[in-house]
Amino acid sequence: MTEIRQKLATSTPLTPQKRAILVGASSGIGAALARRLADEGYQIALLARRAEMLETLTNEINLKHGETRAIYYIHDVTDYEAVPKLLKKIIVELGGIDTFIYNAGVGINIGLKSYNFEKDYKMIEINLLGALAWLNPIGEIFQTLKNGQIVGVSSVAGERGRVGSPAYNTSKAALTTYLEAYRNRLTRYGVNVLTVKPGFVQTDLIKNAKKLFWVISPEKAAKDIYEAMQKRKQEIYTPARWRLVMFIVRNTPSFVFRKLSF
Repeated sequence: MTEIRQKLATSTPLTPQKRAILVGASSGIGAALARRLADEGYQIALLARRAEMLETLTNEINLKHGETRAIYYIHDVTDYEAVPKLLKKIIVELGGIDTFIYNAGVGINIGLKSYNFEKDYKMIEINLLGALAWLNPIGEIFQTLKNGQIVGVSSVAGERGRVGSPAYNTSKAALTTYLEAYRNRLTRYGVNVLTVKPGFVQTDLIKNAKKLFWVISPEKAAKDIYEAMQKRKQEIYTPARWRLVMFIVRNTPSFVFRKLSF
């Protein structure tokens, strides 16, 4: 990794470099966003569990641009204790940081009549606790710098509790609330916090799902996220029409949800 670090362009007042850390980068929205950021001139540190996919993505990005714009680190977000040391290492090798994105997430099918604590715990562990392990030290760094952009990828699934996926809904609702509180704390220091609420995106999370609608590509989601970052928005739905749908969903009486089968 040191050899790769030496190939990264040095940031100077005349040629400033935008530098981002993206957790959950090996596929789906994360991979699409990594490509988009590299195309826009960012130097990015990519983190994920799947080594082969991560290495392939990094090589693809660097080959396309004819220079090193991406470096990668194999990381399981449930390894909370590794985060502080790894974060310091990445910032040194990246040469700084001004953007952090937490995109890691998992949805595990349990079934309408089944209960499985192990699967529930895994979703809470990755979707929520993994985010907190990274966002706490990142928030402290950006608060000190009085600058920075933080992006958390939540979900429309966090808007209400549905019978089909209680733990997944809970993990995303908790992440959304955390990001709101995080934003309220950090905005006074010049730090922007963007909460992203995708609908159905063509990723591994929905590969076995049926009767879906408004399914978008990871590239469309990445485009919406990047544009929202540039405008320093605080919250977006992707695609945008989910905002109206979720307004209705949030105001639907609970007895209606009790009759649903998803």
